[in-house]
Amino acid sequence: MNSIFKKTISIIMVIGLILAIFSGCDSKESEKKPDTGNTSSTSDTVVSKDSNFNPEGLPIVNEPITLNVLTTRWGSMGDSFTQNQWLIDLEKKTNVKIEWQVQSLNDWGEQKSIMLASGELPEVIIGSQTFNDTDIMNNKELFLDLTDLIDKYMPNLKEAMKTIPEFKTIVTFPDGKIYSLPKNLPSRPMTCNQPIINKKWLDNLGLKEPTTIDELYNVLKAFKEQDANGNGDPNDEFPICGAKGLPMDLLNPFGITDLNGTNMMVLDDGSLAYYPITENYKEGLKWLRKLYAEGIIDPESFTQDATMQDSKRKNPSVSLVGFDYAWTPDALFGQWSSEYIALAPIKGPDGKQYAAGDKNGISSIMRNEAEITKFCKHPEVAARWLDQFYDGEASIQNFWGAIGTVITKNSDGTYTLNDPPEGTSADAWYWDQSLRDFGPKYVSPEFQKKIKLSPNSGDGLKLELSKLGDPYITTPYPNVMFTVEEHESLSSLLTDIGKFVETTRADWITNGGIDEGWDNYIKQLEEMGLDQLIKIYTDAYNRFKQAN
Repeated sequence: MNSIFKKTISIIMVIGLILAIFSGCDSKESEKKPDTGNTSSTSDTVVSKDSNFNPEGLPIVNEPITLNVLTTRWGSMGDSFTQNQWLIDLEKKTNVKIEWQVQSLNDWGEQKSIMLASGELPEVIIGSQTFNDTDIMNNKELFLDLTDLIDKYMPNLKEAMKTIPEFKTIVTFPDGKIYSLPKNLPSRPMTCNQPIINKKWLDNLGLKEPTTIDELYNVLKAFKEQDANGNGDPNDEFPICGAKGLPMDLLNPFGITDLNGTNMMVLDDGSLAYYPITENYKEGLKWLRKLYAEGIIDPESFTQDATMQDSKRKNPSVSLVGFDYAWTPDALFGQWSSEYIALAPIKGPDGKQYAAGDKNGISSIMRNEAEITKFCKHPEVAARWLDQFYDGEASIQNFWGAIGTVITKNSDGTYTLNDPPEGTSADAWYWDQSLRDFGPKYVSPEFQKKIKLSPNSGDGLKLELSKLGDPYITTPYPNVMFTVEEHESLSSLLTDIGKFVETTRADWITNGGIDEGWDNYIKQLEEMGLDQLIKIYTDAYNRFKQAN
């Protein structure tokens, strides 16, 4: 009996030991298995997050989430654009609510420095004026590399990159990563600024529209010496009126077409040239010196600010300014706009016409229109939300205004811009109603054909006037990408060299002496590092050409 009992106990103990071993194996095996989402609160959270996000289709998320988005605006424009019906509808369609943070560009430089120094940014940034190449490259740890997000979640942008290869080139930083998104604006004029002249003054004096630089000189001289505006005072006309200097467009007849404004590089017969050291530039300044010496250029042009200049352009009693450069007359002359007409580019001393412009459209293809920062809690959601902007109908509503407000969608599938409210310019209305120039956009060549613009106002008028200069557009220095080291060098070189070139130009126009001072001017530029500056521009240009 005792023997049987002992055997029974032994068998039970062996069975128990075997069960314990297998139980332990099961426990260890379960630790090795992937988390199924049913064993812990952490995995429950992951599943909940994954199930809320839709990689395709709308809504982007099933349960609403909020993105904090920063953008900048000119002057005191404010946030009226957020009431664009397309943006409102987008929130409903995507379940992505936007908490807008809108900053004025008036004091953005200071605010930007404070924000970057703090090391904390909003989740999404919109607008090329918000953060530039240097801001991004010097703070790369704050911005996400968007390469994978574009590939996985941005089909609209991927398709746009196939159509416009430059789209990918311009947003690829020197380290091979993509930190910002591009834009392609619709219906952009190819010519930047047109010569604008007061036609009523021409008629008052019985003069023809000038076509050559000599004819222009004679007209401007008559504007100065005679009572061109017809108010009985022959001394209140300003044939040319500048502010803190003169527009560089005045040198267009000499082949100086500075579209970018800061790098002072032009393409001369396919090769790069730093125009402030060219003979064309020298001859152009001599011509401006002649105009200044004869009183044709307002003597306050180098001292007055833009507000004082504007008061002369829009003088309430009579028009005071005869000639300028602009996209459209109403951009400058207010109530006197109807007196002015645009001219074809003025023929220079060589008999040729030159116009600053871009065959892709002025500022049409740009980078840094959107970034996703490392503080974004849902980068895949932000990527899908931004991708909604890369659609033709979305882009036109974010460039002009919503369908039903600014745009009419016609029964034939075309789109027409409505007239602005009485007393409001088309440009002002578009900026009030949309993101306008800022933010991601893409309009395919096929969609572009559906856009019908009036040739009498706004962007349609710009396109119409652009035709005067389109055949004479020079090739601009492209929107290149500089390395961090090049940016650091440019920062000091441009400050010193740019200031020296600007002050010397003003001195030569107002006081003369260009021939006597030219050689010393070139020597000083060389001592300031001009060769290094030109090398940086040339290296960046060559990299751009190779990438394209």
